[in-house]
Amino acid sequence: MQVTRIPLGPLQTNGFLVHNEKNDAVFFDPGSDGEKVVSFLKENDLNLKAIILTHAHFDHIGGVEAIRSELDVPVYVHEKEEEWLRDPALNGSSRFPGIPLVQFAGVVETLRGEGKVTFGSFVFQMFETPGHSPGSLSFYAAEQNVVFSGDVLFQGGIGRTDLPGGDQETLLASIHNKLLDLPDETVVANGHGPETTIGAEKESNPFLNGF
Repeated sequence: MQVTRIPLGPLQTNGFLVHNEKNDAVFFDPGSDGEKVVSFLKENDLNLKAIILTHAHFDHIGGVEAIRSELDVPVYVHEKEEEWLRDPALNGSSRFPGIPLVQFAGVVETLRGEGKVTFGSFVFQMFETPGHSPGSLSFYAAEQNVVFSGDVLFQGGIGRTDLPGGDQETLLASIHNKLLDLPDETVVANGHGPETTIGAEKESNPFLNGF
């Protein structure tokens, strides 16, 4: 399994393309520039099997419509945020001047709970990690030592909690009870900025002091 980070949109949200030797692929968080994602897939002869959303804020879902207009693939999101894809007030796109309203009216597949999830030939361990948003999800690939965590945990920081449904105490509990239990060498493929590791954040993240 190979992972390619593709920053997308005005906020440079990290989208992650995961693909294997069969040329199958899944894409985490196409935040914008869906046409760019489709072009990359075609140029590299990759077969997209699923779009997976760690959460449904506008800067993580803005490219879904453009991808789905070209490729008939399922879109997965936590059931608590299904309506967020259709509602700019919930996904936040109506809150920021200059940001186009983001709405996706297509059919989506909903996720809930924890445990093994399969998308085509890809298998992940799914964790519910709310706090940044009520339906935030993290997806762990043990063999590759990587967790796709959205906006839960950053290098030296944590996700913001001032948007609808955010709660810092809940977020810190999610990080402590779910992510920090992963092996220290686990790469945190997060939504913005550079990747980090679980071990590095245990040692130096100021928001996690006392946990």
